[in-house]
Amino acid sequence: MAAEIGAVVGDWWQDINESTQWQDGIFYTLCAAYALVSSVALIQFIRIELRVPENGLTTQKVFHFMNFIVNAVRAVAFGFHKQVFIMHPKALVLIFLNLPGLLFFSTYTLLVLFWAETNHQATSLPTDKFRVVYISVNAAMYFIQVCIWVYLWIDDNSVVELIGKIFIAVVSILAALGFMVYGGRLFFLLRRFPIDSTGRTKKLHEVGSVTAICFTCFLIRCFMVLLSAFDTDASLDVLNHPVLNLIYYMLVEILPSALVLYILRKLPPKSDSAQYRRIP
Repeated sequence: MAAEIGAVVGDWWQDINESTQWQDGIFYTLCAAYALVSSVALIQFIRIELRVPENGLTTQKVFHFMNFIVNAVRAVAFGFHKQVFIMHPKALVLIFLNLPGLLFFSTYTLLVLFWAETNHQATSLPTDKFRVVYISVNAAMYFIQVCIWVYLWIDDNSVVELIGKIFIAVVSILAALGFMVYGGRLFFLLRRFPIDSTGRTKKLHEVGSVTAICFTCFLIRCFMVLLSAFDTDASLDVLNHPVLNLIYYMLVEILPSALVLYILRKLPPKSDSAQYRRIP
C-alpha cells in the first residue's frame, strides 16, 4: 500500500513538472504574488515619504524601497519565465535568479544593522563601525558573486557553479546568525525595561516575530540551496521543477516579506524621532 501511494504521488509530481500548463500557472502565480508584495512595499514607502519628507533618507524608507525593488525584479523574472530559464549562457539564468536573492539579503540585513546600532546606543557604545561592516560585507558579497558569474559566462564549469551555490548558502546562514544574535540581544534588552514602559510589549512582539521569521527563512534558504547543489532532482534553476520553486520562493521570500511588511506597517511619528535616523 505504501509503495502504491508513493508511486501515485511520484507520478502526480512528475506529471505536474512536465506539464506546460502547470508550469505557466505556477510561475505566473509566483509573478502575481511578488507583484502584490512589491506594490505593498512601494505604497508603504510613499506613505512614509509623504508623512515625514523632512527626515530624508531613513533606514525605514530604504528598507521598504529595497523590498519594492527585490519583489519587482522577481515578478518580472517569473512573468517571463519561459525566456529566463532557457537563456544562454547558463550564467544569465543564474544572474536573473540569484541577484534578487542577494538584494533580499541586503534589504533584510538592514534590520540587523538597525538593531545592532540600537543595542549599542542603549549601552552608550559607539555605532559607527556597524555601517562600515554592513557596507563592507555587502560589497565583498557582490564582488565574489560577480566573479563567479563572469567565470561561468566564460566557462560553464559545474564545479564553479557548485561553489556559487555553496557561497549563497554561506551568505544565508550568516544572515540567519545575524538575526539570531542581534534580534535576540534587542529582545532581551527590551525585556529588561519596566513593565509599564510605553510600547514595550508591542516592541517585544515586533522584534521577536521579525527575528523568528527572518532567521527561519534564511535557514530554509541555506538548506534548500545546499540540497539543490548536490541533488539535481532538487534544482531550482530549471523550468521543469515548478512545484519545488513554488514551495521554495513562498517559504523564503514571499511569505516572510509579506509578514514583515505587515508587522512593520506602523508609520513613523510626524515629528523627528531618533528611531528613524538619516543615512549619510
